[in-house]
Amino acid sequence: MGALHDGHFSLIRQAATENKQVYVSIFVNPTQFGVNEDLASYPRNLPQDLNKLAVLAAELNRDTRMGRLTAVFAPKTKDMYPNHPPTSEVDGHGSFVTITPLSSVLEGASRPVFFRGVATVVMKLLNIVQPERIYLGQKDIQQTYVVRRMIEDFQLDTQVRVGYTVRESDGLALSSRNVYLGSRRREVATVLLKALTNVQDAYVIGKRKREDLLAAAWEVTNATQEIQQELPPKERALFVVDYFSLADPKTMEELSKVESADGAILSGAIKMLPIEDPQEGEDTGLGGGTNTVRLIDNIRLDLVTSKLEPTIRGYYGLQQPNRPRPKGPQLVRKFSYAEGNDEFAEESVSKYPSKSADRE
Repeated sequence: MGALHDGHFSLIRQAATENKQVYVSIFVNPTQFGVNEDLASYPRNLPQDLNKLAVLAAELNRDTRMGRLTAVFAPKTKDMYPNHPPTSEVDGHGSFVTITPLSSVLEGASRPVFFRGVATVVMKLLNIVQPERIYLGQKDIQQTYVVRRMIEDFQLDTQVRVGYTVRESDGLALSSRNVYLGSRRREVATVLLKALTNVQDAYVIGKRKREDLLAAAWEVTNATQEIQQELPPKERALFVVDYFSLADPKTMEELSKVESADGAILSGAIKMLPIEDPQEGEDTGLGGGTNTVRLIDNIRLDLVTSKLEPTIRGYYGLQQPNRPRPKGPQLVRKFSYAEGNDEFAEESVSKYPSKSADRE
């Protein structure tokens, strides 16, 4: 959805190693935001994103082993929803795709219209771009399962590829929403990964029951909350835990016990609360620290080392039989790369290109 960072660029590079041509989509999709969520303030800067992509395109062009970043698909809301977008209420009206029950748990329980909006817009992107492969990030792990299930159920001719989570030096997963945090909340935000890796440590020493593993996560978050609550308002950064999940790596169903042969997906979400008593000159982040910032993360519990390493084990591409391509052009907003100028020049029409697509 724009506000590109190294996590997005990692997916593009992964796509360029497996495809001759890569299309990048940038679209802040209104239908995946709930009524009281941050659609209006979500960070957007298309010119800056295009400049970053031009630098990456030039890098790929210098490597003969890599594919080319051919175009950026940056539609407007009217392009994606020619009549009108579905409304943001749970019982809202409109045309949309729902994948249940997978989209009703975890992130879906906290954000009930989120995956409805994701599935709808991804279906539209796949219909317009017609990619051979789509690249998604492991940080949004449940999203990869929803998209994969949708592609399988609707027999779409696209493979799903999942790239590992890219992190800051202290382990915080890269996210476009990190710009909201500011320095005070940014320092405390690493509690989520610390909680997950504490569970990993418990798994390594042999614990397998759900209550034993998740207790290790709560141990970290509870201790951190106590420390923050004892600080004066001008110094502390408070948060609440939304959930911790221990799920089957094939179905995302909750587990009561982890089987060593299969492992598990351990995930969690926290909400960094608005900053109290901001100080003059303090880095409060985009929005001045007045908004709640929701962070998600996950790791796999089949890693048997103490070092957290990226992995895409267990995530499989789905290839369905070929189907006829739609006929006729589709009006889109597309930026094609002009190698001589090292920039993306806007076009208005695309004729269903058959390329890989990296969803941003």
